[in-house]
Amino acid sequence: MKLEKRKPSGREKDEASLQLLEKLREQLYSSNLTVVRQAAFNLSWMQEDGLDILREALLISTSRRAKGAASYGLRKMRGRMRKPAKDVLIEGTKSKDLATAEICRNALRVLDQRKPAGKFKKRPRRPSGPRFEIKDLPAKDSKTFNKSRRYSGHSPNSR
Repeated sequence: MKLEKRKPSGREKDEASLQLLEKLREQLYSSNLTVVRQAAFNLSWMQEDGLDILREALLISTSRRAKGAASYGLRKMRGRMRKPAKDVLIEGTKSKDLATAEICRNALRVLDQRKPAGKFKKRPRRPSGPRFEIKDLPAKDSKTFNKSRRYSGHSPNSR
């Protein structure tokens, strides 16, 4: 599939970031599903530029594989890009394309099932009793104690 040249947004810092974004964009339309999902995940770390590319793949693309991977990448967005990514998914549910709408509805359902980040679950408290029970040990026989000293290899006269 031949992709149109992407217009740079102006946020890219250098030529290397432009090349990386273009490479990830091409991988998003690959025939290998693993490569497609990995590219979508990597784009999810690319802030606005990644969001633009994932949005394009979700709303404009004709490949169902690319749309599914784009929704995966949008779900994996972190930090301040989480809300705009969710807005793109909501926009996708209103699409005339039935496949896009279904993919976006499923992605939103998965997002809603996820636990809120940053909140830790409290551990249940242990009972306040002791960890172990202290038992009395039986006293040793004085005869067995002396026997063990006698056969320890020392002679009785060495003292």
